[in-house]
Amino acid sequence: MARKVVPPVHREYHKWYSSRLGRDMELLIHGHSGVPVLVFPTSGGRFFEFEDRGMPASIGDKIDRGEIQLFCVDSIDMESWYNRNVPPRWRIARHVQYEDYLIHEVVPLIRNKNWNPHLVALGCSFGGYHAGNIAFRHPDIFTGLLSMSGAFDMSNFLRGYYDDDLYLNLPPHYLSNLSDGWYFDRYRRNTYILATGWDDQCLGSNQHLDQILSSKEIPHKLYVWDTWNSHDWPTWKMMMREYL
Repeated sequence: MARKVVPPVHREYHKWYSSRLGRDMELLIHGHSGVPVLVFPTSGGRFFEFEDRGMPASIGDKIDRGEIQLFCVDSIDMESWYNRNVPPRWRIARHVQYEDYLIHEVVPLIRNKNWNPHLVALGCSFGGYHAGNIAFRHPDIFTGLLSMSGAFDMSNFLRGYYDDDLYLNLPPHYLSNLSDGWYFDRYRRNTYILATGWDDQCLGSNQHLDQILSSKEIPHKLYVWDTWNSHDWPTWKMMMREYL
């Protein structure tokens, strides 16, 4: 008999004006305690995307038992990476502002709600990029990563433009050259999981990042699923239940 999936009981909605972004930002919280998880939507997705796709419901038992607490944030991808109406410099600068919002506004909210010593970044597809980037850039804040079908090199989005801010937000680039022991000390304490599938368009991106992490002796796991249509929500639900 199929497992009955029910939505988590505890749900909170938050909205406030972010001075760092100059606009209102919204988020949803699913769960009351447990390991906090910062959840990024897919390309240009909204804070309610995970809920609409049934992702919290797929682990509703874990959430209701107080094992997991999801913090589902909005994206501003259409103002940054996908905004082809502004120069590339403006696009990467907008992404930097977004990370500033996450670190200095969202993370304090998480910590006000939840004092669990761990914090996991999670995302699917383009959300997997956001999760991986913020986890690798801030290993003192994020102790875990679950990227499902993530893509990690966004340099092709900016039509050949390249600067320090872009370099510092492309995990395959900055991790390849990283030598600072401060980062490696923290990476070795954390948990990094990359999940993809054999027919996933992002398989190569995950294999490339796996090679870089292995060459730097950064502990991690790469899981390649033998599934059809692996770059889609049904597979991501199974991956999240398996690894989160």
